[in-house]
Amino acid sequence: MSALKLDLSGQVAVVTGSTSGIGQALAEGLAGCGAHIVLNGLGDRDEIEALRAGLERDHGVTALYHDADMLVPDEIEDLIASTVKRFGRLDILINNAGVQHVARVEEMPAGKWDQIIAINLTSAFHTIRHAVPVMREAGRGRIVNIASAHGHAASPFKSAYVAAKHGLIGLTKTVALEVAEANITVNAISPGYVKTRLVENQIEDTAKARGISREEVVRDVMLHAQPTKKFVTEDELLGALLYLVSDQGASTHGSAILVEGGWMAQ
Repeated sequence: MSALKLDLSGQVAVVTGSTSGIGQALAEGLAGCGAHIVLNGLGDRDEIEALRAGLERDHGVTALYHDADMLVPDEIEDLIASTVKRFGRLDILINNAGVQHVARVEEMPAGKWDQIIAINLTSAFHTIRHAVPVMREAGRGRIVNIASAHGHAASPFKSAYVAAKHGLIGLTKTVALEVAEANITVNAISPGYVKTRLVENQIEDTAKARGISREEVVRDVMLHAQPTKKFVTEDELLGALLYLVSDQGASTHGSAILVEGGWMAQ
């Protein structure tokens, strides 16, 4: 299925954590297929406005920005409610917001644990619980949670992140069972290492935690687990996403599609 042939014209997609990195790439890909986009995330307001305006200019869609803090349930509720109020529908929900902190478990600040669980896992619960009734009423919906290879396997110094991503895959499976008869699909995409700002920060943090160089982190820690020895690209993740939100993905429920360079094949 070519991305160029996927027509999402008129559909509305909310993408959390979409002002940079993977989320931005996925939002741009959906807009390229004709979907209206609601952006969400942190960053410089002028840069976010340039991104929003660029989506409208380049793809002829409506693009909005909502500044909901993924730590605040009421703001997450307003993100969904505002989308439905503006467009009268919500077809696609992408839960991509995420943060990371690398440290030994005994050195992991309790506040960092709480933040990572809240943003990487609990925020998806809140978006989903408000999106599902809208999708049930419409008779169709697509929910995709951006998990991680770390939702399937662990690495040291990432206790909170690994716990959150395992939980996100469990949430994906459970909700998929609950809404399968409503023509709503709930799935996850589990990337390996993608060269984003988050990964760049992890390189520095992991180098400090392990007492090794940045080059050694990339070669011996990150890409050591990926047989391809290559970072996953954002276009590869977009390919998986477009399948899941298309009609061809209608019978895929509760899956976590691995896009991780063969990591889990070992």
